[in-house]
Amino acid sequence: MSTPSLAAQIEAILYLKGRPIGLNELSELARAEPQAVQQALLALSAGYAQRDTALEIVDQNGRFGLQLRPALADLVQNMLPVNLSTATLRTLATIALKKRILQSDLVDLRGSGAYDHIKELLAQDFIERRRQSEGRSYWITLSEKFHRTFSVLPDLGQDPPARAA
Repeated sequence: MSTPSLAAQIEAILYLKGRPIGLNELSELARAEPQAVQQALLALSAGYAQRDTALEIVDQNGRFGLQLRPALADLVQNMLPVNLSTATLRTLATIALKKRILQSDLVDLRGSGAYDHIKELLAQDFIERRRQSEGRSYWITLSEKFHRTFSVLPDLGQDPPARAA
């Protein structure tokens, strides 16, 4: 399998972060020179601008983000089965993709705003949190309510992942 292009890597970083981030942070996360990252951002932005797509790359005072085009905000809000912000939904999607993730790893992926997302998701009973047997972080998993609300069946046939040592 070939390595994704720098533009694809930047797109993935912007999606996972869910918030605008600066060129230096993007360069560090992508392990690429700032000039190459800037060129990849331009190519990515041009690609989104040329297609009829729901997403766009935004530049907010030198901080770049991937967001839903404002014209579609009403449509999406009407479709959501719950009242969660887009950023919180992205955090929930990250948890869903991982099935089980350490809170510290989730914060590394999503930024410090993930702490607020976790509180909100716990309050609405979409996730469960258990303290790590060894260490200071928590394991975060999806709750039964998540599976019912989003009609996603849990992986029942697999053994739970081994505990981290």
